[in-house]
Amino acid sequence: MNVSQALGRRVPFAEMLGVRLAHQEPGRAVLELDTRRELLNSWNVAHGGVVMTLADIALAVAARSSDSTAKGAMTVELKVSFIGPGVGKLIAEGRCMHSGRSLAFCEGEVRDATGKLVAKAVGTFMLRRSRDTGDDAIDPGFAPGAANN
Repeated sequence: MNVSQALGRRVPFAEMLGVRLAHQEPGRAVLELDTRRELLNSWNVAHGGVVMTLADIALAVAARSSDSTAKGAMTVELKVSFIGPGVGKLIAEGRCMHSGRSLAFCEGEVRDATGKLVAKAVGTFMLRRSRDTGDDAIDPGFAPGAANN
């Protein structure tokens, strides 16, 4: 399963960044991203927006997976504290701490491949119970990078 399938909707930005779903279980998700030149800032480390996006997606996947009836999760609020530079492969873990009827409260972190802490994140996500069938809905034949018409 990829990130778009885990969220129930296509996430073109995550595809462009190269975010991969490494592990998922109810209320928990682990994502990976290999930093590459175009994702770096002027200090040659992962741009803060890349780190924040990786954390956001990890928490959103954890939120959605906490409730089997949820069709999606939308970020309501997100706080990220940057702790250290992100270099090489980044690994984000998201955990759902509490899930109610419409909101899920999550926390997580982003680390480098050596386990060094890059960022901590906390967020609130709205769980969607239904979704439209617009162009961004995932169909069973969805394949990232393919012409999914």
